[in-house]
Amino acid sequence: MIDAAGTPQTIRLSDYRPPAWRVPQVALDFNLGAESTRVTARLTVERNGKRSEPLVLDGQGLTLVSVKRDGVALDVQPVGETLTIDIPGDSAVIETVVDIAPATNTRLMGLYASGGMLCTQCEAEGFRRITFFPDRPDVLSVYDVKLTADAALYPVLLANGNEVATGQLPDGRHWAQWHDPWPKPSYLFAAVAGNLSPLRDTFVTASGRTVDLAIWVAADDVPRCAHAMAALKTSMRWDEVNYGREYDLDRFNIVAVGDFNFGAMENKGLNIFNSRYILADADTATDADFDAIAAVVAHEYFHNWTGNRITCRDWFQLSLKEGLTVFRDQQFSADQGSAAVRRIDDVRMLRAGQFPEDAGPMAHPIRPDSYIEISNFYTATIYNKGAEVIRMMATLLGPDGFRAGTDLYFDRHDGQAVTTEDFVRSMEDASGVDLAQFRNWYAQAGTPHLDARITHDAAARTAQLHLSQTLAPTPGQPVKPVMQLPLRVALFGGTTGKRLGDERLVSLTEASATIDFDNIDEPPVASLNRGFSAPIIVQSDRSRADLAFLSAHDDDPFARYEALQQLGQATLLDSGDDSDLVAAIGATLNSGLDAAFIAEAVLLPSEAMAGDAMAVVDVDGLHTRREAVRRRIGSDLNAQWWAVYHANNANRYELTPEAKGRRRLRNVALGYLMANDDAEAVATAFKQFETADNMTDRMAALNVLSHSNAPERDAALAAFHARYADNALVLDKWFSVQAMSTRADTPAAVAALMTHPDFSYTNPNRLRALVGAYAANQVRFNAADGSGYRLVADAVLAVDALNPQAAARLVSPLGRWKRFDAARAALMRAELERIVATEGLSKDVFEIASKSLV
Repeated sequence: MIDAAGTPQTIRLSDYRPPAWRVPQVALDFNLGAESTRVTARLTVERNGKRSEPLVLDGQGLTLVSVKRDGVALDVQPVGETLTIDIPGDSAVIETVVDIAPATNTRLMGLYASGGMLCTQCEAEGFRRITFFPDRPDVLSVYDVKLTADAALYPVLLANGNEVATGQLPDGRHWAQWHDPWPKPSYLFAAVAGNLSPLRDTFVTASGRTVDLAIWVAADDVPRCAHAMAALKTSMRWDEVNYGREYDLDRFNIVAVGDFNFGAMENKGLNIFNSRYILADADTATDADFDAIAAVVAHEYFHNWTGNRITCRDWFQLSLKEGLTVFRDQQFSADQGSAAVRRIDDVRMLRAGQFPEDAGPMAHPIRPDSYIEISNFYTATIYNKGAEVIRMMATLLGPDGFRAGTDLYFDRHDGQAVTTEDFVRSMEDASGVDLAQFRNWYAQAGTPHLDARITHDAAARTAQLHLSQTLAPTPGQPVKPVMQLPLRVALFGGTTGKRLGDERLVSLTEASATIDFDNIDEPPVASLNRGFSAPIIVQSDRSRADLAFLSAHDDDPFARYEALQQLGQATLLDSGDDSDLVAAIGATLNSGLDAAFIAEAVLLPSEAMAGDAMAVVDVDGLHTRREAVRRRIGSDLNAQWWAVYHANNANRYELTPEAKGRRRLRNVALGYLMANDDAEAVATAFKQFETADNMTDRMAALNVLSHSNAPERDAALAAFHARYADNALVLDKWFSVQAMSTRADTPAAVAALMTHPDFSYTNPNRLRALVGAYAANQVRFNAADGSGYRLVADAVLAVDALNPQAAARLVSPLGRWKRFDAARAALMRAELERIVATEGLSKDVFEIASKSLV
């Protein structure tokens, strides 16, 4: 909302009221064209109870042609972004006719053109850019949709639900009628028209129904959809087995789109995907790409129940569907390969994206209290921290209790728009577990800190684990309640290396507590927050020797990984001796553990991660220190790295978990071998680049060369561009690898790439690949002269006029100015002030930039 003075207004959870009018039936008729599309909407509306307000419909960027009430034309016009219609009775049929222009819709919200097709994106508030409607998630409607278009330009016409009729018209146009029997909110509406080809398959549900599956792409891309189709079928079966959820339509369609603000969208029966999460083969996609495709396909499919059949009452409840569904896709991914490595990946993503958010000016609970622009709250907090909150709940309830809770939730709320409180109450009612204190996780921002100290009484054969928790103030929440922390802990004998008794699940509900252990006959070393059972920061009295010990003996994979990471972090923050870290990494290489796990464990923490542990980020000193430690690890363990590199050289490409783990470890070894930029390593990296039979190895070689000053670097970059110049997704990698280079000339290189013919401000993938990646390059984005800040701020302002959502996502790195030295902070703040002072700024960018200045 924007007031009469043009100032964006705050929307508050406390102001929620149920809709004054229900819309049980919606009939949409599209006469499609890229330059102009006419949309006729017939809404069957019913007064909600005794509410007396008129019908208020939302609309943005619409040219109103006509309005009728029960067939009678009305002389009404929109005021601002709403159309108000008086209805004397308790029900009516409202018909509106509007014109829209998809070809000029650079916001990529509503109906827009992309690569010769027309497609939609309606979450969160894009439907109002298609037609006038009460565009809120608690208005659930059954949709009938007719699409009419030029048959030559748009031979395929798709919408939600099941296709019920088609026909040809004498003027070369054709039409298709779609019906979705399941009531849904407007944000789940979808339609696509284009010259597309399908990869088809079928799935037989647990009850014996056959579902027709299709992934729609350009004809040349059909062979690259096989992995996504396999992931879809696997996820459909997985949801039946693990949650008892069966698919409920006759068809399931996916469309891949090149221009898309998000990763994918779960529209009922017609998922629309960013093409990067559908298209893959060995030559163009890395192992990480294949894994991401499987995870995102599963995520969007799982939304059919956690998001579609049961949706959100209002947008403050966004984590109800997103946190729960991320947790479900994490479970799914853990079942497809190494559960330990998947958990490491999930936590790394949380720490990189969400922990800084919790510590910054945009900190918010997973159920926010207010917002200016809801698109700004599709955040790591809502998604990733939201998933951790669900995981903690599952831990406290146990597998049987959690499954009983989700079963009750589905049974109780199917077909409803509900709240996070409804979900928590289902968990309580099914399990009998009191979650009153646990609810603080929904209402409080910030990352709890846990202090852990252990004492040992050798004579009494006992040990005590002393725990205390704190939660720092966040914007708007100066005083915090005590959180409930589910902590998995265990003790290991410092002499024998054996676990002393069973793992314990401790539910910490007080500010401090002491946990007693009996029969402890040797000095204990504590394994804390095993499996990352709570999304917290742990500080303990464990020494470097304790961490090295745990990296060798802990039987919880995450805790073992974490011990080595903490030892690495301590090394980066301390200029002292790093021989114990080198020895621990060497021991891990020889441990015989899973290759994928070893590859993750032996990596040093990133500069960003280490910087988060500093009171003021020492940009240059931290980079210098980390590079020195990397060089020592590379040189001291040189023979081991070469052995690992050669031992994991596969004869042929396979996409099994084992093969992916070997590739990952081999490429980590190559990175350490390149740390000293010696001639043999450079030659090996360039040979791997030239001879690789898969993108994982080719990209890994290009990545390590990108940091080098060797001439092979430029040769590899030129060869990569020449080979993939016509593949937009792969070319994104070419831009990104240069933006992430730690070379001193990276700021100038990125500035030059901004003018490259292949760069585009209007494609979100390309924008993220270059500007987004550069903003994540801690040492070069934070150049002392402020050039990185100016470049990103310039990009924000250039993109804001085209696509405010995409622009807003570039602002956050500037919002961390308080974490840096005074000179850099002043330069960052100046760019934020320049952004906020810009006339005509979108509310998307205004909200983040203005809050970042506080």
